Amino acid sequence: MGDAPLADVNQMARAFLEQFAEYYWKPFHEKLKANPELKSKVPSFLQYHDNLVIYFGRTHIAVEYLGSELENEPTGEYAINLTAFDFSPKETNLLEQIVGFNLGSTMDVALPLPPYSEDLVLASQAGWEKLHELNWNHSAQDAVFGFNWNLPEPTAGQFCRLVNAKFFDANESGLITRRIQWIDFFPIEFTEGDGETDEMGIPVHYWGDLAENDTEVHLSLPSDYKYQKLPLINDFVELWGNSETTEPQITQFLAEDRHKFILTMRFGAQEIEAEALCKWQSEDRKDIKPDFFVVNTNGYADIVEFKLPEIGKSLVVGRENRETFGAWLQSYIAQTRVYSEFFDDPNNRTWFEDQYGFKVHKPRRYLVVGRRADFEPEQWRSIAADYRDIELLNFDDLVDGVKVQFYM
Repeated sequence: MGDAPLADVNQMARAFLEQFAEYYWKPFHEKLKANPELKSKVPSFLQYHDNLVIYFGRTHIAVEYLGSELENEPTGEYAINLTAFDFSPKETNLLEQIVGFNLGSTMDVALPLPPYSEDLVLASQAGWEKLHELNWNHSAQDAVFGFNWNLPEPTAGQFCRLVNAKFFDANESGLITRRIQWIDFFPIEFTEGDGETDEMGIPVHYWGDLAENDTEVHLSLPSDYKYQKLPLINDFVELWGNSETTEPQITQFLAEDRHKFILTMRFGAQEIEAEALCKWQSEDRKDIKPDFFVVNTNGYADIVEFKLPEIGKSLVVGRENRETFGAWLQSYIAQTRVYSEFFDDPNNRTWFEDQYGFKVHKPRRYLVVGRRADFEPEQWRSIAADYRDIELLNFDDLVDGVKVQFYM
């Protein structure tokens, strides 16, 4: 690839993809076309790559594929949904920026990321403790485990790949999961430009061979995941992936009996209750109806509220070091605060338990909104930490939190 000035990140991403399409995707698809029997084995997200996230770092460009593992050929033409982040100004591990949290290791250095890693499982101390609490059986996993590791760092000048990697952390609201189903790190070279910009070069000599080899990639999937649950998860993704889908359509889908596993698995719940009407007993106030109550093993429930994945507004506003969530998002958070106020009244709690058969007191509130690509993970978590008793999730994290459990 020729040198490209470091300018607008979206412009850089498009320039990169033009070369990637020529030297990688073109030979990749040509071989699949000549050998159609391979199509059923190659992961769908590699064949159609309709959702890509590109990360620019100091030593690598990373390409993360999002989508279904199973063959799901689109009908007609489709467009690539592309998101790009520029982490090149940051003197930190690119993988750490992508994962969104560090592991709190006591090690002084990070291990180098191998050229190829599959089924890597890394967790912070808090993450391991939470996995143990959830009876996660690591001995049953055919995986590479790391304890007290820093996140491995891509080695300058070396291509590397992560497949089905899982990273865990935890906080007061529960387990934090980041799953990477497939990400490639392509080494880059920087040279000085005109004094105001740098020049970026990317070696492409091995891309053709890489494409040839990737047409024979086969990912093994748990049978229950592949034949029963994954199609249902795909249905959910397809639903909220449509810009015309409404919030009621999303919640109605999740409330159906065969889809309830999405919320019970993500939140470790025994059952869910959808749209339970809450009538104020001591005050003359308008009735409320949270989207979902997720009932925990202790008999108490937390609250999950959904907004749309396509937000069309700025999540974060304000000047550098003074960022905060936009007013529209703060209004959603305020809406969930009313739910807590309802259950602060013991008369309301008693009435509710008599009505529905489970308890709610000081509930944890979860607000599901937006996509992972809508924000920089470090910035999002920093601001979210200022809000008590509420956990902000995006739709990608919701789905990943379910998928990862089929590999446990």
